[in-house]
Amino acid sequence: MHAFDILGDPVRRRILEILADKEAPSSGEIVEIISAEFGISQSAVSQHLKLLRDNGFATVTSAGTRRLYVLTAEPLAEVDDWLSQFRSFWAPKFEALATEIERGKRQQLDNEN
Repeated sequence: MHAFDILGDPVRRRILEILADKEAPSSGEIVEIISAEFGISQSAVSQHLKLLRDNGFATVTSAGTRRLYVLTAEPLAEVDDWLSQFRSFWAPKFEALATEIERGKRQQLDNEN
């Protein structure tokens, strides 16, 4: 399955966000969050987790009775590579924004002094 097919589903994107944010969350933690946010069953969350595992986006290890998930970044490199062709469109805008933010900070300091 292509990386964008995986990322096209909001539940899977949210699971990846959880994996990026938490260090090795358990399947129970993931199910709790996703069920609350999306109103889907434990079984449905498990199917999404399986798809992420099967396509290399996550790995799972057992710790006693718990299954701990870890984000695998390699499949995201495919997305990053594809996006690289578009960075030239937004990079100058971000640089301009950074310049304006710095200018605003300097003006604020000047006004305070």
